[in-house]
Amino acid sequence: MLNGCSGIIHRKNRLLAALEPEDFEVLKPYLELVDLSKGKVVYDIGEVMWHTYFPHNAIVSLATVLEDGGTVEMALFGREGMFGYVSTLVTRQSFGRYVAQLSGTASRIPVDRLKEAVREHPRIREVVFRFTEALLAQTLQTVACNAVHSVEARCCRWILSMRDRVDSDALPLTHETLAEMLGVQRSTVSSVTRALQVADLIQQGRGTITIMDRAGLEDMSCECYRKIRRSFERLLPGTYDYKA
Repeated sequence: MLNGCSGIIHRKNRLLAALEPEDFEVLKPYLELVDLSKGKVVYDIGEVMWHTYFPHNAIVSLATVLEDGGTVEMALFGREGMFGYVSTLVTRQSFGRYVAQLSGTASRIPVDRLKEAVREHPRIREVVFRFTEALLAQTLQTVACNAVHSVEARCCRWILSMRDRVDSDALPLTHETLAEMLGVQRSTVSSVTRALQVADLIQQGRGTITIMDRAGLEDMSCECYRKIRRSFERLLPGTYDYKA
């Protein structure tokens, strides 16, 4: 945990950056900077959620855990959003597993402080509600995507979604991570990524996947990638650096 950081660091998160200065000052005294290392389970199923997190360069996925131990991703969180708020509106219990897929930092705030700010400050409430609607759209689209689209298309969507949240085409992604998030066998992911490499869309390294042809990867992805982006761009302008 890192304390004493400036507001500039907190505002690396784009939701916090979207707040008017006077609204950000309402939250700033209660924000603290934390490290999220790759693989860290921030909240597991049924755990009480005491803090809301605003990632900077960390990426966290929300996955459902099946009875056989398998996982399937439901939502992805990076610098464009937050997690640990919607699930606290009634029970405070996590309904999935929040795990860091990419190491980095995040700002966090006690849930009660954020709820108070949302209740008392209309412009903070507006930003939070806009993100909540975008998150719902992302989650519902992901459910549909998992049900009807090919592993190849979903893999491309996941790689592109990760790229939208970092500042490099070289992504620290393993076949194991992709398999867990897509809910498929690791061998299936290996076959898909090998085909993408043969097509010169990506380059694989040890624990990394580098995007070589973004436009080509978008063409291989399903419609869900653009639909999710459009929802965020409509509700939260400035979410993305790159216009698809």
